[in-house]
Amino acid sequence: MNAFEKVTRARASDRPMGTHYIEQIIDDFVEIHGDRRFGDDGAIVCGIGSLDGIHVTCISMNRGNSLEDRIKRNFGCPSPEGYRKALRAMKQAEKFGHPVICFIGSPGAYCGIGAEERGQGQAIAENLWEMCALKTPIISVVTGEGGSGGALALSVADRIIMFENAVYSVISPEGCATILWKDSSKAAEAAEVLRLTADDLYNLKIADYVIQETYKSPDEITHVLRDRLIGEIRALEKISTPRLLASRYEKFRKIGTVSQNQ
Repeated sequence: MNAFEKVTRARASDRPMGTHYIEQIIDDFVEIHGDRRFGDDGAIVCGIGSLDGIHVTCISMNRGNSLEDRIKRNFGCPSPEGYRKALRAMKQAEKFGHPVICFIGSPGAYCGIGAEERGQGQAIAENLWEMCALKTPIISVVTGEGGSGGALALSVADRIIMFENAVYSVISPEGCATILWKDSSKAAEAAEVLRLTADDLYNLKIADYVIQETYKSPDEITHVLRDRLIGEIRALEKISTPRLLASRYEKFRKIGTVSQNQ
């Protein structure tokens, strides 16, 4: 598949979301609600559970399944209270020493007037700031479409895992084409230029691991993800907190650098 075909696959309505994998691999999951400021945002699901005996905090974007559920969850586009709820869960994880697992699958943050009035930009910025210094391991898994700052607000992590047909980009191909060429019909061309596929991001050293989907059943994919998460958590827990934070900082400082030989 070319880049835009993968964008289409990542957006597919029947593509499993992070909440699906939480149900499959996390034991005794208990969801928490609300940001303790304004309300609860169904586009982000947070909670605690266990993975192979390890207490973990899970945060997942959720677009919903039925039309009614999708309206309730704002089609997976989080509002400020969703990001603040996620931050509340991450700070709780830091307090109790739980690793954090974030599942990314959203075209971006909700950009409505209400969201802006309640501090959408500030909520995203606070997540970026706090995640940079969160004193516990963070793993982010891009399961579908990871779009713009809405996805980045849950992606400042020690390890970034991507599914083979997932995408992760600063802007949608349609938005990019509209800005660069004033023509959204050039979205396929923009998708190639954006280098947004899992393979592209792995080669650019942004993604750390790609879970192959081709010729694998859903159960096999879930099993691979579970084993990978357990392995990554076990490895990260062996790293001292100062070194963990330094490595996280270095990882994101390197993104976008270009050598003279490239």
